[in-house]
Amino acid sequence: MPSESPRFSDLVARHESQLLADWFAQQKASRATRLDLIGEAELEDQSRRFLRAFRAALESGELDDISRPAWDEVRDFLQEVSRSRAMQGFRPNETASFVFSLKQPVFALLRQEFAKAPEELAAQTWTLSMLLDQLGLYTTEIYQQTREEIIVRQQQELLELSTPVVQLWDRILALPLVGTLDSSRTQVVMESLLERIVSSGSEIAIIDITGVPTVDTLVAQHLLKTIAATRLMGADCIISGIRPQIAQTIVHLGVDLGTVVTKATLADAFAVALKRTRDSRTHVIEGA
Repeated sequence: MPSESPRFSDLVARHESQLLADWFAQQKASRATRLDLIGEAELEDQSRRFLRAFRAALESGELDDISRPAWDEVRDFLQEVSRSRAMQGFRPNETASFVFSLKQPVFALLRQEFAKAPEELAAQTWTLSMLLDQLGLYTTEIYQQTREEIIVRQQQELLELSTPVVQLWDRILALPLVGTLDSSRTQVVMESLLERIVSSGSEIAIIDITGVPTVDTLVAQHLLKTIAATRLMGADCIISGIRPQIAQTIVHLGVDLGTVVTKATLADAFAVALKRTRDSRTHVIEGA
């Protein structure tokens, strides 16, 4: 309602200090504000900045759609606040309450201004209520996106932590796998292993699958891909942790491990790796 917006924006301009004080008091009194996670000074600064941007957007008269350019500054600010609160540990409703808590002081201001014009009061209240609802829901949307990004990042970090590449000996690496080996984890495994092969100049990588509960066709394919990538980097692979049931499964599935050496334990694989590296050194010395 373009004809109404200047009146309300002017109203906010005239009573901005009182509106800010009432809103700030409303937030401090609410449990959803979580003053244990955010300081009063920061909360007051955020409230002041939002109210200033909100008033500027109201002056445009575009009150039916917050996706319009007039609301860019408001959306950018709410995005900043929502992301910050998502990382601080606020819940979605606590984040959205930053906007929703503005309703009570705004409606009180409207009642004061339009006490003798009930139809105008109803129209203004409805318009601003819908507007604040849109903004509140927008904070929830940004909050959810941020939480999903945090979860994805944490999952990635857990994947990296669950696939440590250990330097067992000179030119010998070990990669103990624990848990299910899926496509995303295989990618992390390969990247971690190849990076360590390059940085350490290792010749042999032992992939220990003692902690892998089951080996199916997909897991076997992931192992073969890792072995192939390792060989392309000039290193060889030994697979350890082949338990009887896993050996039977591999045979039953018809998986061809080719010339890959397999051992029952990590210790057995380490002994083979030591012998190979010593033999290669002896061969180099004799050739010299």
